[in-house]
Amino acid sequence: MPGTIFVWPTSSRDSSTSAGTALGIASPATSAPGATPLLAVHGGPGSTHHYFAPLERLANERAVVVYDQLGCGSSDRPSDVEWNLDLFRDEVAAVRAHLELDRIHLLGTSWGGMLALEHVLSGASGIQGLILSSTLANVTDWAAEQKRLRDELPPEVVAVLDRHERAGTYDDPEYERAEGVYFDRHFYRGPKPRAELDRMSAERAPDVHRTMVGPNEWTITGVLRDWDVSDRLHEITVATLLIRGRYDMCTDVVAATLLGGIRDVREVVLEHSSHTPVLEETERYLDVVGVFLGECDLARG
Repeated sequence: MPGTIFVWPTSSRDSSTSAGTALGIASPATSAPGATPLLAVHGGPGSTHHYFAPLERLANERAVVVYDQLGCGSSDRPSDVEWNLDLFRDEVAAVRAHLELDRIHLLGTSWGGMLALEHVLSGASGIQGLILSSTLANVTDWAAEQKRLRDELPPEVVAVLDRHERAGTYDDPEYERAEGVYFDRHFYRGPKPRAELDRMSAERAPDVHRTMVGPNEWTITGVLRDWDVSDRLHEITVATLLIRGRYDMCTDVVAATLLGGIRDVREVVLEHSSHTPVLEETERYLDVVGVFLGECDLARG
């Protein structure tokens, strides 16, 4: 396996890695007393960490760790592995073990939130706070809500999607442009171009996403098609923040399962955001997350 490739230009850098996973670590010159590190898990599957760039600003008082999951970004792209949930769940644990992160706050967005839930439900210890950003607990509900959002697009866009989906021509540029209308409404509503998203797009792994999910967010044919942890949410006892956008793919219906199942959970909805509020309303997002982290640190004593 190759050595670490650092995805953030920081002054505090680790010097080795495991499993070909590229790590990025931003550390303050002096950590605030009792400030637990933040480990952030990006979405996808097959996307990259790049839209997490604003999180580095939280490193004024605590270490912030990001990584590119196997198969995308600066991490290895092995051709001899079976892409499945166990692989990515184990990767979260491996990153923690490698960096000796005995205590963490865990933040996951979208698919990363699914992995965060899996990590907590695996019995992992030392999690001081859980931040579920625009995520889900049940793939079937998620797909149904994405289909509803898709069907609410302009009729001429829906017609293009219908035609190509009947033909199975998901890679046709016309289909991708039509799908882009959905993403413009529900993934990122901010100004373009956006460097973080451009780099993520350039370094993402569509093959991993297709294997794990399927051809789109409402046709789930991949490995995750039956994923559902809704009946286990009551097992989560750690303080939890659910943060999402008003126009998010994480709709009211999707969020309700998380809010109804987790014991100690609060919700913050950012009114001008969709699926990437960390980019769409950066100041508000960082403020909400930062306050939550501080409260969890104080509660731990």
